[in-house]
Order: sequence, then C-alpha cells, then structure tokens
Amino acid sequence: MTAAAPRAARLAETLRTRPGPRRALNVLSILLLVGGIALFAQPFITNLYANWRQSSLQDQLGSAANRNAYAGGALREGDPVTRLRIPKLGVDTIVVEGTTLSALRAGSGHYVQTPLPCEPGNSAIAGHRTTYSKPFARTHELERGDRIVLDTPVGRCVYRVHDTWVTLPTDATVLAPARGSWLTLTTCDPPGSARERLIVRAKLVRSTPA
Repeated sequence: MTAAAPRAARLAETLRTRPGPRRALNVLSILLLVGGIALFAQPFITNLYANWRQSSLQDQLGSAANRNAYAGGALREGDPVTRLRIPKLGVDTIVVEGTTLSALRAGSGHYVQTPLPCEPGNSAIAGHRTTYSKPFARTHELERGDRIVLDTPVGRCVYRVHDTWVTLPTDATVLAPARGSWLTLTTCDPPGSARERLIVRAKLVRSTPA
C-alpha cells in the first residue's frame, strides 16, 4: 500500500465522522441533485414558457395596433412579426421582432437588420432547435422545393426552399442584402450545440395582400 492510501482513508473517515465536513458533504450532494434535476427539466420548462408566450402572441399578431406598427416600421422587440408555417415539418409558430436572448424565448425571432417578411431583399429569422418549443428542430429535413408560408399583419407570402447548408456562427454573409425576395432561416447545428449554424434559404414565389 502506498503512503497516499492511508492519508486518503483518514481523510474519508474524517469527512464521514466529523459534523462540519459531513454537513458540507450533505449540502454538496443536495446542490448536485438539484442541479441535475434543473438541467434535466430545462427543455420542459422552456417549452412551457414558449407555449404560454405563443398563446398571447396569436392574439396580438392580427390586432389593429400591431398591424399599424408593422406597416409603419415601428415594431418593438418582442412584438409579433409573422406566423411561420412549414407544412412538411408541422411547424406553426409566431415569430417576434428581435433575436436577443429575451426575444428568442418566444421560439423564433426576426433579425431587425433585415427586411420584414415578404418584402424585397433577404428577410432572416432565427429559431431554437432544442428549447423554447424548438420550432426549428427538424429544419435539417427541408429540401429544395419545400414550402414555407408566412402570414404577416399585412399579407401572406409563400416561399420555396432553394438551398440548405452549414456554416460558422461568425458568417455574416447569410444576412447580407440580396436581389429579389428571399427568406433565410438560421438555427444552431448540431442540435444542442452552438458550434455551427444550419441555414435554409428560400425564394418568394407568391404574395397576397391581407
């Protein structure tokens, strides 16, 4: 037996028998247990919050006040921008203005530096893939030609997927202005990691005023 073994045994016995160290071990065990439960429950809790947020956004989207704010370019962070539907994936969610951590608790948010949905240029939307109702969980399944429908306060537009690819989070070109009318969806890749970004680029094929 090495010299370290008796010392380790004495330390273990001390921690087991003395009130102070034993109390500290008990507290540490409880903290680890609570931390583990919180980590396990996080997706469930965030989904509940996002679902609650979505129910209120449904009513706000078509309100007169929101329609006027949208038409006048006066949307604030967290205001509903559009209802996004992807029939192939069963996605039906309200997108809010902004991509801050607070805004994205609704599930998905519009990049404020890009045009509003249905407008000319490159309108971009970011969405969660594993938390906050995970609206973009299955975006990797999208293929060329798949349909994406956006209902805004002032009209509806239909896009068809043109391309998908993976890039780095620092790649700002995915938000760059573009000729024509495009929609760009961005989400983390692989799921649960922020190492890369999955990009879906779709082209406007039809628009109808409200």
